[in-house]
Amino acid sequence: MKFFFLSSHAHYALDPETSRVSGGAELQVALLAKELVSRGHEVVIAGGDTGQKDQRKLEGVQTRTAGKFHTGALLDTLFALPRIIYLITQQRPEFVVVLGWTAWLMILACIRPILGFKLIFICGLDTEIDGTFAKRHGWRGALFEQGVALSDCRFAMSEYQRELFGRAGQSCGFFRNLILPRKEDLTCAKVVDLLWVGRCQKIKRPHLFLDLVERLPEVRCEMICPKEDVELWHAVEARAARLPNLIFHERIPYHEIQRHYDRTRFLVSTSEAEGFPNVMIQAAQGSAGILSFNLDPDGLIATFGAGYCAGGDFWLLVNKTRELLSTPSHSEQIGLGAERMLEEWFDNQRNTDAFLEGLT
Repeated sequence: MKFFFLSSHAHYALDPETSRVSGGAELQVALLAKELVSRGHEVVIAGGDTGQKDQRKLEGVQTRTAGKFHTGALLDTLFALPRIIYLITQQRPEFVVVLGWTAWLMILACIRPILGFKLIFICGLDTEIDGTFAKRHGWRGALFEQGVALSDCRFAMSEYQRELFGRAGQSCGFFRNLILPRKEDLTCAKVVDLLWVGRCQKIKRPHLFLDLVERLPEVRCEMICPKEDVELWHAVEARAARLPNLIFHERIPYHEIQRHYDRTRFLVSTSEAEGFPNVMIQAAQGSAGILSFNLDPDGLIATFGAGYCAGGDFWLLVNKTRELLSTPSHSEQIGLGAERMLEEWFDNQRNTDAFLEGLT
């Protein structure tokens, strides 16, 4: 089979020579592409044009530049459309795959009858399918939701997402996140107490983490916050610079980021909405517990004793964080719970099998 992924920056995760980074959805595209190639399928990733070379083969995956479709600007979209049509016509894929929300999903649904592919949508965020996107994003959100409805196959990546598809009367397949394999053994000492990782977006609520850091001045903290919302990022960066117990990074390349999880006791999640965050998986790979402000996807944090969810209560999060950090043995047990969660629920071979089965 031949797959064509439209993904803004997934190629960064395949390129060991770049220092540029992207988000969890793009990482999942890269991991799924690699797994499909390892099974003998042909895979193309069409990425946003940020000056990279066209037609590079990275870990068996063919990468193409598809114009500046990723910017959301109307002119960029208009200029990118002929390029994307050309690439699909040239590659002749059986499946065109989109992970996460974009108005391009509807555009692909419109050209599908002409170009003869099946359109696959993989849900990234719960909010993509709970009815809020059209309200929050206007006509772009409405186009996206229509694109979801018109897709040939849809995939949930959590039980809750599968339930949301069901409420909308839409069928879906199911597979869980894939794992970025470790390249080194876990040998780091736990020298950081709290770690926050995420693109600088309002939905990630980075200021909430800074609120936590301010109230725990004795705690050693680290923040990795790639610039996306520029105005928000400058406010976060300026505030972080005033906190003596916080080390702030704008970005860390994919091939270096695991060591930051490895040397951390707890990952802190403050996101307003997620599917199952990649950061939680990578924390578990580093035997780091998970402290979540309000999200426990499918209840796995509680089930495995992998951390603590404060249910949206900030002061409960502050007090529980202080309590857990004061008891090192308890922190270690929570880290082992995170490892058990990873071993029992996240397996690349099994989850890629589930993806392929969902196409039939």
